[in-house]
Amino acid sequence: MNQRVVTCVTVAAGRCNEGVSMSSPRTFRSPSPSLVGYSLNRRGLMKGALGAAALGLGLPAGIARAQLELGTASGEVTLGSNYSNALPQQGLAAAVAALPNKNITVSINEVDHNTFQENITTYLQNPDDVIPWFAGYRMRFFADQGLLGDITDVWDAGLNESLSEGFKVASTGNDGKQYFVPWNYYIWGIYYRPSLFAENEWTPPTTMDELMSLAASMQEKGIVPFAFGNDGRWPAMGTFDQLNFRMNGYQFHVDLMAGKESWTDDRVKNVFATWETLLPLHQENPNGRTWEEAAAALVNKEAGMMTIGTFVGSQFPDGDTSDLDFFTFPEINPEFGTGTVEAPIDGWMMAREPSNVGAAKELIYHFGTAPAQAAYLAVDPSAVAPSTDVDTSLYSPLQVKVLEAVAAAPNVTQFLDRDTSPEFASNVAGQALADFLADPSSIDAILEDMQAQAEVIFAE
Repeated sequence: MNQRVVTCVTVAAGRCNEGVSMSSPRTFRSPSPSLVGYSLNRRGLMKGALGAAALGLGLPAGIARAQLELGTASGEVTLGSNYSNALPQQGLAAAVAALPNKNITVSINEVDHNTFQENITTYLQNPDDVIPWFAGYRMRFFADQGLLGDITDVWDAGLNESLSEGFKVASTGNDGKQYFVPWNYYIWGIYYRPSLFAENEWTPPTTMDELMSLAASMQEKGIVPFAFGNDGRWPAMGTFDQLNFRMNGYQFHVDLMAGKESWTDDRVKNVFATWETLLPLHQENPNGRTWEEAAAALVNKEAGMMTIGTFVGSQFPDGDTSDLDFFTFPEINPEFGTGTVEAPIDGWMMAREPSNVGAAKELIYHFGTAPAQAAYLAVDPSAVAPSTDVDTSLYSPLQVKVLEAVAAAPNVTQFLDRDTSPEFASNVAGQALADFLADPSSIDAILEDMQAQAEVIFAE
């Protein structure tokens, strides 16, 4: 049977098509993000000599075929997708097309990224066989509820050899089983166009004073310093994270995410006070602007910078990132420096009861391998691959910089909505940050409400 990819603009009834309250009953609390962080070894940097030919599929070892019987599954497997923008959509299709077993038919059920994320709890009641999601804390939350399928045997089939121990930790549930396979990751920072900086003789700042001076120079030239969009109520979380761990350090940040610190703490209030001083440097009225619309200002040189993830590269024509670079958020508190970076891991999970277990495991195993990851990145090079078998000589300078920055970081966070309870992120934090952006003067009341709700959500 020839492999077939079916892309659906909307999904079947009952999947991601209605609003949802995140207040469904919980079983166990996820651990503090500090316990499920990850580090990257540098072995991937040594793989450049492999050459593109090495990326042809090969089953890693006989044990892999024996355990999962790779290559023997057949029939249809459904793949959920929140890869709704053009390049990610095309990259996913390329990765699926590289699946070696042509007897498997992959039907892709695609929905808008924000819609998928906001409706994940409802979706998981009737999911596709293979599910896109995020590593670490947020994955464990759903694994604790028994909504995901155990894929420990997928890891044992050979992924342990090409994915670092840190990635495995980020893919492991509280019961010690694996429920997730990493597929790509990226870094949050301040992105800019080097050509614009060169035209104006600007250099990337390393301190807040330098950042403020650079922003003032941009304004003098009629350029908005920061592109900014918060439609969906998640993009602003990235700015909060950068400010919080720069000002208060990694441990305070992850403890705040885990409900162990208070949102009314003076340290948190200072974060918002600093953020308020930076708001005049950003595009106005961000809550009504998508991140893609904000990114267009960066691409068109109407804005000089943008606090965002590497995926912003997908908004450049043909995904060409040759005129895109980033610098880590400048130091604010010398006690903590710039040692913490934010590097979310995207990947795949399996439904608790997939309609085709064998095909689902073959597909999710494939996504964890170099051929799938390289196929995706060849189309959308706005991330880097977790597999150490990917040929990094094919990476752009931007991808190499991302890989090196994350590998060198002493502390790595995921993202606010991945490092805390999904219930808190979706029902509390997202709206609270949007309210702050709409009316910064109301921050005291906002923080009091956040803390009151956090106490309920994180109660034992």
